Amino acid sequence: MRAWAPKKRPFCAFALLLFCSSLGSAADDLLVVEGLTGRPGGRLVFATRTEPKTLNPVTAVDAASREVIQRMDADLIHINRVSFRTEPALAMSWTVSSDGLRYVLELRHGLRFSDGHPGDADDVVFTFQVHLDEKIHSGQRDLLTLDGKPIVVRKLDAYRVAFELPAPDAVAERLFDGIAILPRHLLEKPYREGKLAEAWGLRTPPAAIAGLGPFRLKEYVAGQRVVLERNPYYWKADAAGNRLPYLAEVDFVIAGTDDLQVLRFQSGESDVISRPSAKNYSALEKDRERRGYVLQNAGAGFEYNFLFFNLNDLPANTVPQIALHQSWFRRRAFRQAVSAAIDREALVRLIYLGYATPLSGPVPPGNRLWIDADLPQLVRQPARAKELLAADGFKWSPEGVLMDAEGRNVEFSILASAGNPERVQAATLIQDDLQQVGMRVEVAPLETRSLLDRVQRTHEYDACILSMASTDADPNVEMNVWLSSGGSHLWHPEQSSPATAWEAEIDRLMRRQIVTRQYADRKRMYDRVQEILMENLPLVPLVSPNVLAGAKKDLGNFRPALLDHYTLWNIEELYWRVSGAGARR
Repeated sequence: MRAWAPKKRPFCAFALLLFCSSLGSAADDLLVVEGLTGRPGGRLVFATRTEPKTLNPVTAVDAASREVIQRMDADLIHINRVSFRTEPALAMSWTVSSDGLRYVLELRHGLRFSDGHPGDADDVVFTFQVHLDEKIHSGQRDLLTLDGKPIVVRKLDAYRVAFELPAPDAVAERLFDGIAILPRHLLEKPYREGKLAEAWGLRTPPAAIAGLGPFRLKEYVAGQRVVLERNPYYWKADAAGNRLPYLAEVDFVIAGTDDLQVLRFQSGESDVISRPSAKNYSALEKDRERRGYVLQNAGAGFEYNFLFFNLNDLPANTVPQIALHQSWFRRRAFRQAVSAAIDREALVRLIYLGYATPLSGPVPPGNRLWIDADLPQLVRQPARAKELLAADGFKWSPEGVLMDAEGRNVEFSILASAGNPERVQAATLIQDDLQQVGMRVEVAPLETRSLLDRVQRTHEYDACILSMASTDADPNVEMNVWLSSGGSHLWHPEQSSPATAWEAEIDRLMRRQIVTRQYADRKRMYDRVQEILMENLPLVPLVSPNVLAGAKKDLGNFRPALLDHYTLWNIEELYWRVSGAGARR
């Protein structure tokens, strides 16, 4: 973790002062990054797989949109993607009361949005008002609600904001990461008119979009690129007094597929590659010396690939076969048998060429602080799978086809994103594994948008393979996944009350751990959550891919991280070592 310069003027805290780290006059509190060097200028080209859907930080859910938006925005307190620790950002310091129920954040003086408009406490209050509004359906709202009650946000003066919590939060300062501070002067009107979701589409003029991040929108060319330019008002500087970011421009070009993304990088058309497939990474390794780029295998990360079944309450007009198949999926022994039949080592070996780790629980291997080390390793056991099925009333035909107690053949489909070859291949290998225990499985590749529509809206599916990637090392970011009321509780989202006793117990433990302040106590509760999940297997864990990345050798301060965004997390620090690099047109 880098050293941060101490704050010059004193600050009167009513409780423990947690962080204090800025330089500058009272009119301009720049955050100075000690030990940072670089040279200004140049352009960085990043080939993204798909086109962003929006530039609205409140409504964006797709990775391509977030990839661009996060370069234009900033949060109050930041989680360092390498150290996993919190550090000052727009808030240069904060204090917490002795009971943990009141946080006061002091903003940097002189903050300006990328359009030059001043930023202050009114923008912070407005931002949290938006995210707490139930009509907005913000994905952040669950994190800002404790014991069923939302936090209360109050302006104290132009530079201080108080956050009053309904209950203690073990890691309240981490809640502020990932909530981009919105410009009230641009978004209050559409919010009041109920049109916030429509604001900041891709065709919005650049002058109508502003943020507090290192870059601002310059140009959007449909189907081709999104171009960002340096934000001259950015609030960070290096020790020599150079205002960040170093780069003059960032060009997100739309590659279309993982293979085309790799070809652009290999040919020198793009400068950085993030998360290529294992197959493409191996191909890049063979050519790196001649092509002049560096590759890095950062190791096991925070991505969790899994198989899950449709356990939703189905509407009356649902396809009858789905309801029939649910009679199997709802049986815990059936899900346990499926898990026992899967060869995770083969997935690692054949799909990821060894650049992955088999999963034995719901916490990925990169998260060493929170993983339950006592969970048994999941290994392929087809005999165990058959024992579980037989004990639960299933039987086999003379031809070896699995049948339920009523004599119906066990057959179902697995959805996988057609745009993700690794998941399609995983579904195919799992198809073969389940055939060994008599199940007839069809692999159904679908375009990502259609797949998500079935999973999240119509519930017209049997099973699906997806992945999640944590944005923090703390369990608080998983609340929306594990709470039965959460929108990302994929197997049966947004329940009005827990559908099962074990889901109710997870709800209780997750809500309790987040208001418990001692790590050891929280760890015991979260371990129990992991144990319950592995006993009931609503998500059948598969593998966690390694974080793979690459960049041109002349790109300075390139340090891939295990947390998203893996390569552009410190984009304000990236620079070209050689004069003229990145200047191509």
